[in-house]
Amino acid sequence: MPAEGPVPGLTSWAAPGCGVFLRENPTGRTVQVGRFAPDLPEGEPRMRPVSEAFRSFGVSALRRCRQAPGEWVAIDEVGFLETDCPPYCAALRDLMEQKRLLVVVRKQPLPFLQELCHRRDAFCLDLDAPFGRVGCVIMASGLGKRFGGNKLMAEFSGAPLIQRTLDATAGVFARRIAVTRHRDVAELCRRQNVPVLLHSQPCRSDTVRLGLSALLAPDQRWRAPTDGPLTGCLFCPGDQPLLRWQTVAGLTLAAVAEPDAVWRAAWQGRAGAPVLFPAWAFPALQSLPQGQGGGAVIRQFPERVRCLPVQEARELVDVDTPQQLKALCAELKCE
Repeated sequence: MPAEGPVPGLTSWAAPGCGVFLRENPTGRTVQVGRFAPDLPEGEPRMRPVSEAFRSFGVSALRRCRQAPGEWVAIDEVGFLETDCPPYCAALRDLMEQKRLLVVVRKQPLPFLQELCHRRDAFCLDLDAPFGRVGCVIMASGLGKRFGGNKLMAEFSGAPLIQRTLDATAGVFARRIAVTRHRDVAELCRRQNVPVLLHSQPCRSDTVRLGLSALLAPDQRWRAPTDGPLTGCLFCPGDQPLLRWQTVAGLTLAAVAEPDAVWRAAWQGRAGAPVLFPAWAFPALQSLPQGQGGGAVIRQFPERVRCLPVQEARELVDVDTPQQLKALCAELKCE
């Protein structure tokens, strides 16, 4: 358990028109480490480092962090001012060998900052794109033969069954599309500004191919903030009503940490869906044997599969029959 009180570390902030200040978290001691210099030529940084403050106070504070109890230290932030003081950089490197660090690093092409982000033991999360550049295909093309019709529009807790999948995949992906044979599902998606592909192809392999091809194609639906190559694609069934947004987001974060792996949601080691495939699998997914799904690729590369545990077993439960839907509603006491 973490210790009570402030986490050991340093916090910096800027006072507009004045300078940058560095505070030692546990003690609150503060020094000025950057000085605003308005008279510098245009194009040069207007904030200049106070190197002596980094050498004296900053280095000593990092050494105290190294001696503090607990395994975690928080440093917010490291930028171009810090890189002007080699002793401070050396003390930070030493601290990283002794403790686990949560560090905010400015996105600047400076050698020391790049070194921090590319350490072999670092997990680097880009706050401008925290979930990476992953696409999502919502698999909504099932005929519902065992259900007796289109199960995705069946009511579940006051909304169509597929609404749970739309909610669970919202706000995570660079590109997202629902692939369906059902006009009512397509209309539901359009009303919520979810891109949708309506088709009449017969096989699961068609749904995979059509959805992935749509995500990879240039299209005005993919606005400027999401332009660029996808690093992976999540295939998410439309009939898992208890799938959590946290699980979907967790799969994308896992793919940031290990981008060449195939990531699957799992309960107690038993893998299920959704499944996130990295970009190297795209050609195979676009040329699946007729009638097969992504499992064909998984069987080819079992050594690349990783599992992300879900919170509850029923997250992975899909609905195939009216009886299953009724039982699930009764269990959850749906209105």
